[in-house]
Amino acid sequence: MKLTFIDDYELAVITDDGAVSLSPVVRDIAIMPPQQIINHVINEWQQYEPRCWEAIESSTARPLSEVTIRAPLPRPTSIVCMAVNYMENGTLKEKPPRQAFFKSSHSVIGHGDTMHLPDVPASIFEAEAELALVIGRRATRVAPEDASGYIFGYLNFVDGSARGLATGMGLSWFMKGQDDFAPLGPWITTADEIGDPMHLQVRQWNNGQLTHDYNTDDMAHDIATSLSFISANTTLMPGDVIALGTNHQDLHPLQHGDVVEQEIDGLGRLTIHIEDPLGRKWARHTRGQWAATGGKGGHSPQLAGKYAE
Repeated sequence: MKLTFIDDYELAVITDDGAVSLSPVVRDIAIMPPQQIINHVINEWQQYEPRCWEAIESSTARPLSEVTIRAPLPRPTSIVCMAVNYMENGTLKEKPPRQAFFKSSHSVIGHGDTMHLPDVPASIFEAEAELALVIGRRATRVAPEDASGYIFGYLNFVDGSARGLATGMGLSWFMKGQDDFAPLGPWITTADEIGDPMHLQVRQWNNGQLTHDYNTDDMAHDIATSLSFISANTTLMPGDVIALGTNHQDLHPLQHGDVVEQEIDGLGRLTIHIEDPLGRKWARHTRGQWAATGGKGGHSPQLAGKYAE
């Protein structure tokens, strides 16, 4: 099943025919904020799932062209991101150490929304294409062999990054924690619809040009290991998110007017827009392409606009 919010944050199921409102299903909790509504539904899924199916069978779907799709998780309590969690298509000879960082819930935007690039002296802005999981029940010190029982579903996640802003303890906060830097969606696909999450193709396009194109089977620390690692340090609750990392070779610069689309097998296509009032410019290279030309510094330099050298 595919769950998200539509229009004025009305909970809905997405079917082949369009969006089916779940307002009658969640009428008893409608006074809650949207994030609390979806958290409650996830936590009590055994109770709500049959009622959702009843709504699908008894209601008429609205075409997706007639609704506004919102972020399915508007304000998660915890967004935890695995860092350096891919083997980079064999270019890393050993698994990197497990590491993670938090993003703010204010970083969340949804399908069709805009990522605003802030007025900061970043060396480049990038959008990391990632698979993310949604926690289904309270998770504390979960053993890897039990991890699947704590996963409600999966969705597309974009880890916005502003490189070169700070080092040391401030690195992840200034680089990763900006507003709008956690696009996710367009909906949550429940785990039962995903056969093997460790074998999904992740693709991202910038203005129609394919950039990211890799498989989750290249993950250094698999989904179960990642969930176990994070929950050993931090309790996670229903509706919390773990983003599982990316292949860095495919990263590319974000610039004003860009349309970024991301699609993972079975999870739908997430589209976001990029706005930069400063009009900063970079060459249109992925990191891999830049390295192949002998470029230095990991990515192409800023060519024009404020902060260009």
